[in-house]
Amino acid sequence: MTETVPEAVRPWAIASRADDLDDLAAVAQLDDAGANTADLYAWQAAMAAADGLALYRDALDEEGVLDPSCDDYVLCEWHEDWVVGSGEVMEIVSAKHRSADVGAYTTVAMLADGGGVAHLFNRWFALGRKPKCRLVTTGGLKAGPARELRDLTARLRALETNSHEPAVKPDENKVVKQLRTAIVAHDSGTAKRWKGTETSPGVAAEDQQREVLAFLASLTIVTVEVNQGVVADAAPTKYAKPVLEKMGRNLTDCVAVWKAVLALFRERMQSRGETTYGDLPLVLQRDRSGGPEPDVRRRIARRLVTMDDIHVAVETALAVPGAYQAVPTVPPISKVEIKMAHGGCSSNAVSRATALRMEYEEYWRDREGEDLEARVVRRDLERLLRRVSDRVMGNSERTGHLLWTAMDDKLVELQDAGELPAGVDSEIALGGLCDLSNRCQVWFGPRFDVEAVIAARRSEGGTRP
Repeated sequence: MTETVPEAVRPWAIASRADDLDDLAAVAQLDDAGANTADLYAWQAAMAAADGLALYRDALDEEGVLDPSCDDYVLCEWHEDWVVGSGEVMEIVSAKHRSADVGAYTTVAMLADGGGVAHLFNRWFALGRKPKCRLVTTGGLKAGPARELRDLTARLRALETNSHEPAVKPDENKVVKQLRTAIVAHDSGTAKRWKGTETSPGVAAEDQQREVLAFLASLTIVTVEVNQGVVADAAPTKYAKPVLEKMGRNLTDCVAVWKAVLALFRERMQSRGETTYGDLPLVLQRDRSGGPEPDVRRRIARRLVTMDDIHVAVETALAVPGAYQAVPTVPPISKVEIKMAHGGCSSNAVSRATALRMEYEEYWRDREGEDLEARVVRRDLERLLRRVSDRVMGNSERTGHLLWTAMDDKLVELQDAGELPAGVDSEIALGGLCDLSNRCQVWFGPRFDVEAVIAARRSEGGTRP
């Protein structure tokens, strides 16, 4: 009788991708800091989302329907910033945001170090020299060695496509030698392997050359203009619009679709995707599949984005695009707020006035419940406040912010002079002015039909929740 093997975790969402992902999991990572600090790499998440949308668009048929057999994927923060899997091809991607003040890459060493090419070489070799590699960067390539290396990678890829052995021309030998030197300088693992130890022979110079040429034939260097400063505005049109065009859907929903897909990638880059077992402990470690450790498989599952995942995000955004729009400012509805807004006061001033009016009402509610003289004191205070309002406004056309600050300053002056009632400070007094305004005894500008404005707001749904 065949023994039933219980599922320890849901390793990956696509069965046919198990071999690829097992290979990735079987090779130890050099570091794992990216998934824990993904919020520092918003631009990287956006570029990974762009790759995901490109895969998704390619998986749509002529009717704009997702091919159910498509098992393409993006695996976030594994070996490099992400891994793209499509058909028989796997590509590891390094994304480097380079600010404008740093300038373009000028040397091969800069690409190897700051551009991450040396790290890509390490991962490419560790993964059996199987994957394609790509560097995506906002840093341009200045004429000279950096651009010559990029051009060489394009020529070697063309040779490989036509089943020719990668070979360099005499004038290209210089940049290849520079890359070999830079890899040794910026990748200690490769330097140790090439040099060898007492128990492990090194790698001959000609074999090092062949390794580097094979790597360059797998490498693509891409410079993009969509930097962190413009990605939020540019991405919906650049990356979501082509998908909606192929689907035949409303192009006005580009922003909603982009935000939904980007949110998915941000989650997976922080290793927060779902697994079958969720956060339940891996009891007894009963996996007998012969694959990687269950915990490693669960970590990969949390970082995996499938075409089905993107499909759900896209369809959800299209069904409720309003959920991805900015929350509108709730229009003011009380009389004092309407008056202040009409007079040109800032949102901060309106919010402060609302809070002060509530504090004023609470103050007198508590005081009048204990002090028999409180009502007389409040009446006298409000007479004073009406005089202050009259004097501050005078015959001038002062309104809005100027009037608000002038009243505030005058009440502070009265407090300092000891002219406010005992127990009342300038803040309570200002709240009293707001309360008088709410009762239409004080205005923050020329009079108008405040009731009509409130009625219009309410008909537009502008009531407070």
